[in-house]
Amino acid sequence: MKSKVSAIIVITMILCVNIARANNQNIRGLVIDAITESPLPFSNIILLNIDPTTGAVSDLDGHFLIENLKVGRYDLEVSQMGYESSIIRNVILGSAKEVVLEVKLKEKIQSLNEVIIRPKTEKEKPINQMSLISARKLSVEEASRYAGGFDDPARLASSFAGVASQIANNGIVVRGNAPKGLLWNLEGVEIPNPNHFAEINAFGGGGMTALSSQMLANSDFMTGAFSAEYGNALSGVFDIFMRTGNNRKNENTLKLGLVGIDISSEGPFKKGRNSSYLFNYRYSTLSLLSSLLPEDSDGTNYQDLAFKFNFPTKKAGVFTLWGLGAIDNSGTNIKKELNDRIYEQDLQNQDSKQKMGAMGFSHKLFLGKSSLLKTTLAVTGNSVKYDVEQLVKADQVLPFFKIDDNSWTYSMSSTLSHKFGSRHNNKTGVKIKMMNYNILLQEAPFVGGDLVTYTDEKGSSELIQAFTQSSLSLNNRSTLNLGVHFQYFMLNKNYSIEPRLAFKYQVSPKTSFSLAYGLHSRLEKIGFYLSNTGDMSNPKQENRSLDFTKAHHFVMALDFNLSQNMRFKIEPYFQYLNNVPIDPNSSFSFINLESDWFINTKLENKGVGRNFGLDLTLERFLNKGWYFLISASVFDSKFKAGDDIWRNTRYNKNIVANVLFGKEWKTGKSKQNTFGVNTRISYQGGDRLTPYNETLSLQMMDVVDDNVNAFSEQKPSSVLAHLTINSRKNKKKHASVWSLQILNALANQEFYGYRYNYLEA
Repeated sequence: MKSKVSAIIVITMILCVNIARANNQNIRGLVIDAITESPLPFSNIILLNIDPTTGAVSDLDGHFLIENLKVGRYDLEVSQMGYESSIIRNVILGSAKEVVLEVKLKEKIQSLNEVIIRPKTEKEKPINQMSLISARKLSVEEASRYAGGFDDPARLASSFAGVASQIANNGIVVRGNAPKGLLWNLEGVEIPNPNHFAEINAFGGGGMTALSSQMLANSDFMTGAFSAEYGNALSGVFDIFMRTGNNRKNENTLKLGLVGIDISSEGPFKKGRNSSYLFNYRYSTLSLLSSLLPEDSDGTNYQDLAFKFNFPTKKAGVFTLWGLGAIDNSGTNIKKELNDRIYEQDLQNQDSKQKMGAMGFSHKLFLGKSSLLKTTLAVTGNSVKYDVEQLVKADQVLPFFKIDDNSWTYSMSSTLSHKFGSRHNNKTGVKIKMMNYNILLQEAPFVGGDLVTYTDEKGSSELIQAFTQSSLSLNNRSTLNLGVHFQYFMLNKNYSIEPRLAFKYQVSPKTSFSLAYGLHSRLEKIGFYLSNTGDMSNPKQENRSLDFTKAHHFVMALDFNLSQNMRFKIEPYFQYLNNVPIDPNSSFSFINLESDWFINTKLENKGVGRNFGLDLTLERFLNKGWYFLISASVFDSKFKAGDDIWRNTRYNKNIVANVLFGKEWKTGKSKQNTFGVNTRISYQGGDRLTPYNETLSLQMMDVVDDNVNAFSEQKPSSVLAHLTINSRKNKKKHASVWSLQILNALANQEFYGYRYNYLEA
């Protein structure tokens, strides 16, 4: 027996070019109400870190413009009478592109004994005002700056407390939960896994994101006790938004690197109008990055396209058309030389073709100054075609398994946000998804055997969701969020009623205490509900009635603002999972499900699990050219299946710690350029594995797991190091960014499991 290992070092060099006319540039933006998104006229915008003081006042439509600024980083304070002021730090202004901001202000509570409220730095605060705990903003700027981020939101999130990850795929483990429990939202709509080469190595993960950093706006990432508007999520939520294109002038970006090309363009449809377009296209052949993809992937390539068209009107609201599409191809061939045929994969022809897409038409309508109605119609889809042939004899190749999984969904989402006053905000909505599927799953029970059909179904079903959430400001120090989420699955008539609660108390201007509870549930892949079970000569669909997998989340947080640029956060949590599908006669549980498509066992919703731990974060935001982030998580993740024994889950690493540090220098004669070095060191507990039965494995000439001792092995802890070096040059007619990114600089070897070695047998 030999272990399967992979050492990954990725180096990329990227050149970005934008056409510009001058070395100075503008900062523009829009100031809006945080709940109703209505414009806030006559807001004051001040640049804090320049002398003399420079600023602007927003016009009747909430727009502001600060012109002819030198390139560099800026801090902005935005204030409005009757609203809490906000500070936005580290806005990067380059010579090639205008900066366009959207600033949301929260209405101030009026009180006879009003406490003086200082401006709040918006660095880590989530965009969604209803998210009081276990949530933070994902910055596009951080994704490009943080070492190991690789311009990928999922890999960036692995820097945060409570999150573990691997190098080989970007599936993330949130507080001990499987990556498949994560909800991906784009523009307010649930979408399929938006990663290239998704669902092959890990459900919920892939090789790299299909969302270019050129398209992304700041987004939210949540790790527990989500607010009521988020349903069909068990472990975490990625709430992602696309930015709106520049509606004043055309700007173009070209990225060239070892991973391929990235082309982006934006601008107004017609000058003088407020409508705009933004699109991005990427194409790559990834022979240099094959370690990030399914093993031995030859001829691997991907491409993706994203766009957003924005059409604001004076009276009819704002209309938006947006979309994302990705196409992936990879495969391997049988090794020609006998001495190269070491493992089963060396005897196989593998062909994988994948597609993912999402397109939506959104409308935002302002109903007076107190209400906002958002409605979206969308179609999303996902296709995985994975065929494997096995060499049986010297001249005989037979099918080994076939995955042909096609799904597409028609969605309607409508949400009404209303302010009853400065103390009470409410958000209520409904979401309807018509899920269509065409699935064929076949596998040979042994090498050379005939294919057995696990699933062969075509049809549709609906998932109906509704929610209401209120945020109540009890006084100047206390906020209470109450909500409920409802889900109904038409396929089997199962439903879930999920209460949500969060409370935050501002102990002092620098210290806050938060507490939250939520019941959450999630559907499994629809193919599992339709799988054939029992005797394959007389199959039944005994899993059709499976219920939602559910989890109770309990979270507490203490947040200390040590200074204007530094904070310390403590978050203890406990999660109790129930209704987990299990095999009633073994240690098999969906809690540990990673990438197994072929399941023909009758399952029952009797499995349970528990995750508890402590997340710690000490963060210094970028200021005076340097920053650091120290995060640590100590946790324990256990499950119980049909054998009634508590065991470690696959994802129970016990400890994850990260240290990120970066320094930026101003360079050039006029100090208009920058040079930055960023590093990250990660320490993670070892992976949990099921040992193999050596006697049976030798008899079967294949790895046979010892499931009686499921996940009883733990591999040694690992240390990972990543490095990113960025150089930004601002010229009169263009701007360029050179980036050197090294992932896994120490060439750490990851252990993915056991496989049979034919040469050493």
